[in-house]
Amino acid sequence: MQLAFTPEQEAFRAEIRAWVADHLPQDISDKVHRAQRLHKDDLQRWARILGKQGWHGWAWPKQFGGPGWDAIQRHLFEEECALAGAPRVVPFGPVMVAPVIMAFGSPAQQQRFLPGIMSGDVWWSQGYSEPGSGSDLASVKTRAERQGDHYLVNGQKTWTTLGQYGDWIFCLVRTDTQVKPQAGISFLLIDMKSPGVTVRPIIMLDGEHEVNEVFFDNVRVPAENLIGEENKGWTYAKYLLAHERTNIADVNRAKRELERLKRIAVAEGVYEDSRFRDQIALLEVDIIALEMMVLRVLSAESSGRQSLEVAGLLKIRGSEIQQRYTELMMLAGGPFSTPYLHEAMEAGWQGDQALGGLWPGGAAHCASLTSHYLNHRKTTIYGGSNEVQRNIVAQTLLG
Repeated sequence: MQLAFTPEQEAFRAEIRAWVADHLPQDISDKVHRAQRLHKDDLQRWARILGKQGWHGWAWPKQFGGPGWDAIQRHLFEEECALAGAPRVVPFGPVMVAPVIMAFGSPAQQQRFLPGIMSGDVWWSQGYSEPGSGSDLASVKTRAERQGDHYLVNGQKTWTTLGQYGDWIFCLVRTDTQVKPQAGISFLLIDMKSPGVTVRPIIMLDGEHEVNEVFFDNVRVPAENLIGEENKGWTYAKYLLAHERTNIADVNRAKRELERLKRIAVAEGVYEDSRFRDQIALLEVDIIALEMMVLRVLSAESSGRQSLEVAGLLKIRGSEIQQRYTELMMLAGGPFSTPYLHEAMEAGWQGDQALGGLWPGGAAHCASLTSHYLNHRKTTIYGGSNEVQRNIVAQTLLG
């Protein structure tokens, strides 16, 4: 495995860096670097900028309108975007459902759905988890009954991230109850504006409305929205989850947040504490190790070898690292790391300027630290809990 980038790859990196510097809106970058709330407009504005360049689907092959980059180029693109302060691209469309449509969808479905994903105009949501069916997706109960030229869908999905913005949702639905659980699942695309679809918010510990419950009450879905074959959805779901788990590792964001952690530690005066600095050093070593693992996977992929079997391992390490850096940031702020009122912060309130910009709870950079710590408790659960992923990795790689 060659870990050093070639001159051609470094030239590609420089090209991406220059383009991002010219096109990433400053207000969005500032929000990302300050860990402030990103609204739908922020996320979709950046998605559309990428879409105009043909890069919202940066991992897509040319035949589907993508740039056709190899694995290393995709990694460099993601790294430069992250370091510049670009928002993380909402993955449900370009990273998750698009590869499934490319691999298993009909030509008509590809022509219908892929352009809207690439442009950033159509917002997709994920309908996998249900109450009682999270890590065990094979137990999903949302029912889709075939009635002529359509399916009648009834059931509930939960933890639907940003589903309040969704235009479409891809769902695992049960189409056969007489076979073993994995064999009776289908993969269905549902217009979220259809009669009978209801989205209800779930407010999280940090006060954010990030996830939702989605209810389906006699929702009519055209049969042409079925991906692939009926009752073959489990195969498509596993294919999608491999892409999701690789995406969760997000080593590039970890590198950016490591630098933010160091800045906070210096500002709060704890960087001189050798024990705290040791924890930062251990985190940095683990991030470097994760990056080496990612590069190893990319090297294998570039050589045409299958690398998705280690997606669960990347997910385990990446999600645990995300929890560690958010916890260290919160600890660096100490008692000043109190949850803040989003509305006040977004209105421009940064505290009493007569006190040097301090606010009740400390400096403004401390305001979001507990919120982010609480938010990242989920990372070891979604995309397949780490406990389950460890079993999968053991079975797959160790036999």
